[in-house]
Amino acid sequence: MNQADQERCDVLLYVQHLLGIGHIRRAAVLARAFQRAGLKVVFVTGGLPIGELGLPGVEVVQLPPARAQDEHFAVLVDEHDRPIDEAWMARRRELLLAVYRRCRPRVVMIELYPFGRRKMRFELEPLIAEARAADPPAFIACSLRDIVNRPERPEKAAWMAETFRRDFDFVYVHGDPQFFRLETSYPEAAELSDRLHYTGYVTEAGRSLPPPQADDPEAGHGEVLVSVGGGAVGSHLVQAALAAKPLTPLAEAPWRVLIGPNLPEANFQAIMAAAPPEVTVQRARSDFALLLTRARLSISQGGYNTLMEVMAAGLPGVVVPFAGGTETEQTLRAGRLAEQGYLTVVDEAELSETTLAAAIERALKTHEAKPSIPFRTDGAEETARHLIQLLARQTDAEEALS
Repeated sequence: MNQADQERCDVLLYVQHLLGIGHIRRAAVLARAFQRAGLKVVFVTGGLPIGELGLPGVEVVQLPPARAQDEHFAVLVDEHDRPIDEAWMARRRELLLAVYRRCRPRVVMIELYPFGRRKMRFELEPLIAEARAADPPAFIACSLRDIVNRPERPEKAAWMAETFRRDFDFVYVHGDPQFFRLETSYPEAAELSDRLHYTGYVTEAGRSLPPPQADDPEAGHGEVLVSVGGGAVGSHLVQAALAAKPLTPLAEAPWRVLIGPNLPEANFQAIMAAAPPEVTVQRARSDFALLLTRARLSISQGGYNTLMEVMAAGLPGVVVPFAGGTETEQTLRAGRLAEQGYLTVVDEAELSETTLAAAIERALKTHEAKPSIPFRTDGAEETARHLIQLLARQTDAEEALS
């Protein structure tokens, strides 16, 4: 291998979170696994900064950030809440391509696209084209959660499959087919089976938990944890939880509310002011997984990462899946887990302090420690193993031709 090859990075991992923070958190778990496996990673993020990602030693590139204006994802805005325009897109596209040209990755891994993030085509199509034209061409992979929000219009669903077939080598499905098959939410996946690799769920279950937050090392013991991910769409759940507290068997237990960075500060301060003195209200914490292992009950939305962490902690969980806009994935995943007795679900449309209090009581009465999580949870490590095998075959082929 020559000096130029040694300077190439192994994986350029691109992630664009638009509303919640689950996408970037899951991508960060992957990046850590890749680094542990000896892969050189460049982590490119295009959403609003969320604070510490826990990626020491990994190069993190923050593109000019964009987010969805609301849960319908129809309009993208910049960090100043201005709709993005052609000039903004051109500038960001060139910055992304400059990163690609500098690190010359052997693998370009794109989170979700083309099964979502169509509005990022302005930069992803040129990135893929340049990676394909390289000598040798980079492998193009999609990093995909277990469930796809299938578009209502058939032509969009067909576009997803056609774009994948044309531009991608693999899709890493971060799920377990014994629990949930991709074609259940996206029937067209049956056409892609020759390029589809199930990795298991991406979690850090079984690994060392994050250290406790330095200024609050004893947090979590015996608590009810109310969490709403990024916070952009969770204020109604927080309000219902606070109203439900005195109606539950855990009214005297300590409660802690964790809200991510996407809830505007004015709204956050209003929730803090309305909370009773015995309830702690904080921004999301890096030691959330540790808090869950100490807690008595979790109340949350149904995001992929949160459910995996609740399952790993083995505590009772009440879940109110986010179902705004055209979102279906949280409802599908939480429903499957509820059917198997692992969680208690409250329909978002029926959420009130009464329904939530009843669900909390039901969860406490019916929860039983399960012998094991009903699916594989080594998705990050499996993805790294597959990439290493892929790159080793590429190296052998190149050396055979040299």
